[in-house]
Amino acid sequence: MSASTSSVSASQAADDREVHSGRQTTSVYVYEAPVRIWHWVNAAAILVLAVTGYFIGSPLPTMPGEASVHFLMGYIRFAHFAAGYALGIGLLGRAYWAIVGNHHARELFTVPVFSAEYWRGVVTMLKWYTFLIPNPGRYVGHNPMARLMMFVAFLLVATFMCVTGFALYGEGAQQGSWASKVFGWVIPMFGQSQDVHTWHHMGMWALIIFIVLHVYAAVREDIMGRQSIISTMVSGFRTFKD
Repeated sequence: MSASTSSVSASQAADDREVHSGRQTTSVYVYEAPVRIWHWVNAAAILVLAVTGYFIGSPLPTMPGEASVHFLMGYIRFAHFAAGYALGIGLLGRAYWAIVGNHHARELFTVPVFSAEYWRGVVTMLKWYTFLIPNPGRYVGHNPMARLMMFVAFLLVATFMCVTGFALYGEGAQQGSWASKVFGWVIPMFGQSQDVHTWHHMGMWALIIFIVLHVYAAVREDIMGRQSIISTMVSGFRTFKD
């Protein structure tokens, strides 16, 4: 079975088929528990990062009284830093599981760019998502378009956000901190701190756009593709309905 364009094989269907009320349903185990846990922790971390990051870039109006009494921005920054650690550590853990997990766990980190069949699948799925063709088929793991978007629009952008975010964090923690030692080269490479802030802010909006498209595609596949997408990240099983 190809990791990029694997549809439900006859052997899998024979092993995993269940019949309910005269209708045939095929269920295939796809995502292992560590992948599912990472997915939802990662989603929560990005939500916290987006909300707190927005307020860090556009602070709330000044509140009356002493700042030490409210400490509102302090709490916002703390939540942002904690979620940043969760995102960064989660990506490292996810990379580890791509090595030790099943072949579906590796799809996030690899794209078969030299496969003509893969790129034909990307074009086909793009036509499907834009309502230009009927259902083109089903995939046990990520379909070609989803695999490309997960790698380019999520993995690369999330990595960029971690690198720039910890560079800014290291600037605040000052020289000698672990973040400054590891990511101190980032700010000089961009030119100055404000440039890193700007690119980091743009990266947040890139992730938000990806999430909107990701949710759209998942809900659409659940309804029109007659296969489980959202619930698969809960149970681990992808279910195909005839």
